[in-house]
Amino acid sequence: MKPLIRVAAGDTPALIAQLRQAVLFDDAALAVLPVAGDAEPASADLVAGHVPGDSAVVVETSGSTDVPKRVMLSAGALRASAGATEQWFGGQHGQWLLALPATYIAGVQVLVRSILAGTEPVVMPQGHFDPPAFAAASARLGAAGARFTSLVPVQLARLVEAAADDAAVADALRSFDRILLGGQAAPAGLVERAAGLGARVHRTYGSSETAGGCVYDGVPLPGVGVRIVGGEVQLSGPMLASGYLDDPGRTAEAFITDADGTRWYRTGDLGELIPADHGLSRLRISGRVDDVIISGGVKVALGEVERAIRGVPGFSEAVVVAADDAEWGQRPGVVVAIGEMTRTDAARDGNDGSRHLGRADAATSANLAALATATDAAGLGPAARPVRLLRLDALPLLASGKPDRRRLARLFADAAREAGTGFSEPDAN
Repeated sequence: MKPLIRVAAGDTPALIAQLRQAVLFDDAALAVLPVAGDAEPASADLVAGHVPGDSAVVVETSGSTDVPKRVMLSAGALRASAGATEQWFGGQHGQWLLALPATYIAGVQVLVRSILAGTEPVVMPQGHFDPPAFAAASARLGAAGARFTSLVPVQLARLVEAAADDAAVADALRSFDRILLGGQAAPAGLVERAAGLGARVHRTYGSSETAGGCVYDGVPLPGVGVRIVGGEVQLSGPMLASGYLDDPGRTAEAFITDADGTRWYRTGDLGELIPADHGLSRLRISGRVDDVIISGGVKVALGEVERAIRGVPGFSEAVVVAADDAEWGQRPGVVVAIGEMTRTDAARDGNDGSRHLGRADAATSANLAALATATDAAGLGPAARPVRLLRLDALPLLASGKPDRRRLARLFADAAREAGTGFSEPDAN
């Protein structure tokens, strides 16, 4: 066992110095836990606990739930992840722009890749993500060599929007050789819009448990194994985490070992391997294992519904939850931020800007009809058509920036009780 020390993620030089020791040396004396803020923790708070000797970095994550986890990563796992990315880049070396908090695994990996490449990352100011600040930071990257960065969809969306009126932002987007996009599914059309501006964006899939993205554009990185067991995506490779700190039960549930000794991570995601060119397969994620409902005897993956409706104008960040139904068991319900929809629609719905669950009025019916058209077009069938729409001022978020799905489900259920339960529309099925 060895001490796990807290290091301020906002103090990039100090964090890089600690990461360098932890990542480059398997027998480093300390493991690193990046924490929010830029001030060095007080001496009394410096040690967060003790971890197994092979741990190099611990990342705290809540994933898509509100239950925090501390993921333990070895130096070997971090190096393997960075090395696989470099191989996927064709051995291309370059300089990285850190645009994400280094409390996230994607931010940690920007620093790890920089350390292993021997380059100095350029760091954006902390706080609210600002497209002009991104452009200014991009201009500080070296003129020679390749340029890389990692973003989440909301950041890319702001950059694409700003690029329409700001040439500096558009130039910055085009200046990167690779932009890795991860953290959550990208809204429909976003990557294509970015590509139209000349940005080279690659969708990544992975998690803290896989030391970051390990599947790029649907294709596993070198050394990564992918299999589908009972519809669930499982991943293997040298970049897998050691487990969860002080949680052997959760570790045993998430990480399993085959009879042949291969260790697999159970992602909890639903997916399939789709045949692609040159005999390859591409991974397609369809939702979460725990987000499948039974509607009138038909299985409906809420993630598939969400993917379909996010292509509807005004619903690019909408979240789909399970809505109880007296006759059908459960039906898909949609939660959306009012800011995503036009104020005209909100006023037409009689919404006062706080919370509104609707189905019967003309405007809401029109919105639900548009959502049903989207799910039908995606080939999901009548059971997948959303039947309720909840509008909020803003969607509650987890610390990771992802929607707080558990809270949204509770808010939806509360609103349904207030509006009256037992809604049923046999004609929709």
